[in-house]
Amino acid sequence: MSANPLLRPVDSGPDTESFRTAPHNLEAEQALLGAILVNNEACDRVSAFLTPEHFFEAVHARIYEAASTLIRAGKLASPVTLKSYFDNDATLKEIGGPAYLARLAANATTIINAEEYGRTVYELAQRRKLIGIGTDLVNEAFDPDIEDSSKDLIERAEQTLYEMAETGKYGQGFQPFARALTDAVDMAAGAYQRDGGLSGISSGLRDLDEKMGGLQSSDLIILAGRPAMGKTALCTNIAYHVARAYKAEHQTDGSVKVMDGGVVAFFSLEMSSEQLATRIIAEQSAVSSERIRRGKITEDEFHRIVEVSREMQSLPLYIDSTGGLTIAQLAARARRLKRQRGLGLIIVDYLQLLTGSSRRAAEGRVQEVSEITVGLKALAKELNVPIMALSQLSRQVENRDDKRPQLADLRESGSIEQDADVVLFIYREEYYLARKEPRPNTTEHQQWMDEMARVHGVAEVIIGKQRHGPTGIVELQFDASLTKFQNLVREDYLPERFD
Repeated sequence: MSANPLLRPVDSGPDTESFRTAPHNLEAEQALLGAILVNNEACDRVSAFLTPEHFFEAVHARIYEAASTLIRAGKLASPVTLKSYFDNDATLKEIGGPAYLARLAANATTIINAEEYGRTVYELAQRRKLIGIGTDLVNEAFDPDIEDSSKDLIERAEQTLYEMAETGKYGQGFQPFARALTDAVDMAAGAYQRDGGLSGISSGLRDLDEKMGGLQSSDLIILAGRPAMGKTALCTNIAYHVARAYKAEHQTDGSVKVMDGGVVAFFSLEMSSEQLATRIIAEQSAVSSERIRRGKITEDEFHRIVEVSREMQSLPLYIDSTGGLTIAQLAARARRLKRQRGLGLIIVDYLQLLTGSSRRAAEGRVQEVSEITVGLKALAKELNVPIMALSQLSRQVENRDDKRPQLADLRESGSIEQDADVVLFIYREEYYLARKEPRPNTTEHQQWMDEMARVHGVAEVIIGKQRHGPTGIVELQFDASLTKFQNLVREDYLPERFD
């Protein structure tokens, strides 16, 4: 009777996986370093993507780092100038000491091939990193933490892979102040060249953009208000405008440079994607969503709806209406969209419908909301996009005479105010005034009608907090039947009338 092949001892010969070395190419590393030492211009061809960590051999990494430092300082990097840096390097002594530097230069490749060798070193480093991620995933799957589900493992692996795909932009540790200065100047130049002089993405609302400079990358923007104030309507208006304004150019290196607008990810945890689409159609076709749902529309209105629908088919607006998403799932889906399509703005409707980890949930709702806001802010920085998250307000607003919201009204956790870069409140006096109608044919009723005329169709967006700009109030025009916000046309902006 033959033995079960699955129970045979594992062959520990030299051909088994346990003896495989990580992918590397020492000859490519030597050829590249030799080219840099012979002609320092070779360093300029690879410094944009190659760092010392990409070298397999530690001593090669140190040589590359020392040479790069000298070249950046405007000095010559050669076997002679580098000699003093490596006189006492124990590892280099084992392979010939400073004479090894001279051998590298003697066997150098030409500067023309330097970038190709650099790409080879980079590619092999990425493969080693992938092996490390895969090994960690296998080990965690074999010996899981009691609090880690398979979903947690997948999301963690996906985050690490995303960071890799983004060439280490996020979580790369310290960066020189000079690079931060360059980024700041580039941002200012972009604002100067862009229509409206905005450093961020335009919301489509002139006065709001003027106060905020547009929606800023890596900002967490909280948009809060009581029910029926128009939170979803405002963020839907902004999402449509950003997606419609999207313009991008393909660069020679294969990357895409966004000139205006952006790809929008809309996480609708409350409304279905169909309801959201109906709202946008109503806004753009000027046919109320209520009449669209009931089918009470004319033939002309139907043609208008069809025309608007055709125009919107190519919009880079992506809706995820999955209910009960966790913050980790939302982050994983946003990363995937950015990798596949690009991403310029994330909208979450609304924050209180997200869930945190089971551990935080067990500690109480305040801790769970705190985890969600910290996660959203971290995601905004990681993806370098603005995140607009809608939030409910507590009922204490209704108990005050002045029902304008304040920061203290943010529901469930002080972390919402703490983690947000911008806090916006929506307030419509018309909504509250309409519920205080006095008896008809009285002096009070006439005063009430005058007040209603003054506030009719006017909404206030109160900027309660802004890290890099002023607070204050922005007035907008609101059409309740179309759930549409627009720039408010004031009396002093109207042309002169002649009777």
